[in-house]
Amino acid sequence: MKDVLKGLTVIEFANVLAGPAVGMFFAELGAKVIKVENKTTGGDLTRHWKLPGENPLSPVSSYYAAVNFGKEILMLDLNDPSGRKKAGELIQGADMVITNFRKAEAVKFSMRYADLKALNGKIIHGNISAYGEEDSRAGFDLVLQAEAGFMSMNGTAGSGPLKMPVALIDVLAAHQMKEALLLSLIRKMASGQGSFVSVSLYETAISSLVNQASNYLGTGFVPGLNGSLHPNIAPYGEVVVSSDGKSIVLAIGNDKQFSALCGIFELPDTAANTAYSSNASRLKNRILLGKKLAQAALRLDSESLLAKFDVAGIPAGSILSLDEVFAKPQAQKMILEELREGQLLRCVSSLAFKMEP
Repeated sequence: MKDVLKGLTVIEFANVLAGPAVGMFFAELGAKVIKVENKTTGGDLTRHWKLPGENPLSPVSSYYAAVNFGKEILMLDLNDPSGRKKAGELIQGADMVITNFRKAEAVKFSMRYADLKALNGKIIHGNISAYGEEDSRAGFDLVLQAEAGFMSMNGTAGSGPLKMPVALIDVLAAHQMKEALLLSLIRKMASGQGSFVSVSLYETAISSLVNQASNYLGTGFVPGLNGSLHPNIAPYGEVVVSSDGKSIVLAIGNDKQFSALCGIFELPDTAANTAYSSNASRLKNRILLGKKLAQAALRLDSESLLAKFDVAGIPAGSILSLDEVFAKPQAQKMILEELREGQLLRCVSSLAFKMEP
C-alpha cells in the first residue's frame, strides 16, 4: 500500500494541520510530496509549537511531526520573484497542489486555480479555507468548534463549554479534502482534466454535526452541556468505577444489552422495572439509573467486569491515558519514525485502513 500512488507528485503550500495532514496522507501512499514552507518566518508555524520539555534549539516540534512525515521540505520566499519562479516550476511538474491560502494571499502569490492552470492545464488544486473562498477570515479550530456548536454540547455544568483535545475540525476537513482529491484523480484518469477542490472548515464542522443536527432539524431539540451522555440512548456515556478504581464507560444501545448488563451487575429488579425496561424510560430516569449502576460496579474489579462484558456482548471500555493506549500492540503498530533535520521524530500513521490486491 505504501507505493499505491508512486509516481504522483504533490506540492504542498499549507501550514499548521489540515492541509499538511492531506499532504502526509499522500506521502504515506507513496506519492512524492514536496512541502513548501515560508523561508522568511522560519517555516511552518507548528515548528515552533513546542511543549515545555522539548529542545528549544530543535528545528522541529512534536506537533510538526504529527502531519509532516515522509515529505521533502523546501524553504521559499514567495514575496521574492525567484521564490515565485521556483514555485511555478514545481507546479509545472506536479499532479496536485494543496494550499490553505486566503483569497488575498492567493492573489498576491498567483496561487489561484486560474494561475495554477495557466502553468499546468491538468493540475488538481485543493484549497482549504476557514469560511469559504470569498471570506477573508483566518481559521482557528477552537473558534470553529465554538461557532459550529460543538462547544455548546461538550462539557458539563461544572466544567462549562469545552473544546475537543485535538483540532477536530482541522482533522475532519483534511478527510473531506482527501476524499475530494481522490475523486479528482479518478476523474482525471477518465477525462484527462484537472480540477479545483475547495473545502471550508466551517462547512466541514456543520456537516460533522450529523445526528445532533438532525435531532435539532427534526424536533427543535437544542442539546446543552451533557458530558459524555448520549441524547438518544441510555445508559450510553455513563461512567462507572470498578472496585480497583478504574473508570469504565458504558455504551448500551438496546434493551437486550441493558438486560445483560443488569444480569452482570446482579440487578434483576432494575431490568424488569418499567422505569428502565425501555430506552425511552431509561432516558427519562437516567440520573437515578446511573447511580444504581455506579453502586453495582463497585462490587467487581475492572478485569473481571470487562471480561464479563465481552462474553455478554456489552459495549464498554476502560478510559485509558495515552501511555496506556500506546502500550497496546495494535496502537504501537500505528507508530511511524523518521529522522528529520537531525532529530528522530515519532508520530502516528494517517492511514487507518488496510488494502490488499
